[in-house]
Amino acid sequence: MPDFLVDETIEDYAFVNTRAEPPLLQELIDQTNQNMGWPQKLSGRLVGRTLKMLSALTQPKHALEIGMFTGYSALSIAEGMPTDGKLICCETNPRAIDFAKGFFERSEHGHKIEVIFGRALDTIETLDIELDFTFIDADKRNYLNYYERVKEMTRPGGLIVLDNVLWSGKVVQPESEIDDILVETNHRIASDPEVENVFLTVRDGLNVVRKLG
Repeated sequence: MPDFLVDETIEDYAFVNTRAEPPLLQELIDQTNQNMGWPQKLSGRLVGRTLKMLSALTQPKHALEIGMFTGYSALSIAEGMPTDGKLICCETNPRAIDFAKGFFERSEHGHKIEVIFGRALDTIETLDIELDFTFIDADKRNYLNYYERVKEMTRPGGLIVLDNVLWSGKVVQPESEIDDILVETNHRIASDPEVENVFLTVRDGLNVVRKLG
């Protein structure tokens, strides 16, 4: 997996000229790199600040994250939410959950976050809420399933944001089943009359989707 789809000097320039995340999130990055496997799964500044900005603009009361990892993106979303907002995070890695909760307890925004262990598709079926904002960053085999189910639960005007939609550029020349699923997901969104979207080349690709109504 290449580190940079965009030229590295351009990526660095964007990084430096984006407002830094709070110190607690910088510590979370350092601790993830030191103590967790696959630290590259962490969203990072450009994605994290994008999520915070979108959350602040939409002020979601009911938000969902599918695939939490160590909590960087969750805290970024929660930072932009109103004080009485609730973010439900789906995660299957118990070690990542324990790690993230330690940072949630230290954050002024941690009270907005509820973590649910288990398969996201199972968890989603237990929710009786209308969603304002969803971030999808979990197993790619279920991306289309996540999108279709979450869209049903999203209010008109609500946002769905999907990460890794460039899949290291493999969507341009798909060779595997997962490549094909991401290609189909991106195509389905672009042609879906129920939504409008913008496909951003931020990091490994962000598809920002707004439900129409």
